[in-house]
Amino acid sequence: MIANAVSAAPESIGKNATVIAFDAKGKVRTLRKGTNNFTCIPDDPTNPANDPNCVDANGLEWVMALVNRSEPPKGKVGFGYMLQGGTTPSNVDPFAKKPPKGMKWMQEPPHVMVFNYGGKRTIKDYPRPGEMADMTQPWVMWAGTPYEHLMIPVGGAK
Repeated sequence: MIANAVSAAPESIGKNATVIAFDAKGKVRTLRKGTNNFTCIPDDPTNPANDPNCVDANGLEWVMALVNRSEPPKGKVGFGYMLQGGTTPSNVDPFAKKPPKGMKWMQEPPHVMVFNYGGKRTIKDYPRPGEMADMTQPWVMWAGTPYEHLMIPVGGAK
């Protein structure tokens, strides 16, 4: 689980990151204590692709808010890596468990994420697509929800 989790970030970040895992109820278990500002989380087995992620301290507050379905922190810009890419059932519903009827899981390319960037006014030129995001260029995921965040591909689409 540790090797999988740290594969989400560049080696220089992952090798010193804390690694945590969530149980089915969202409870956190620390697998390894780190020495930098990042926390890596292994693949979510409920999704069909390998999707570990690694986030800075502000990003972890955002992730914890999502897991607990609470309000994300205000005024704290966070950053995260998903260099293995991943899949999502919905680009509009942060709590979707499966894709909308007639759609398939969306394949995300390797990317970085920016959380709590200040809302629509601060990044007005980035697309806010519905379910059909062009994942070869930056886009806003879960637009209009408290969990809206900027997705920035760092490689070609899968």
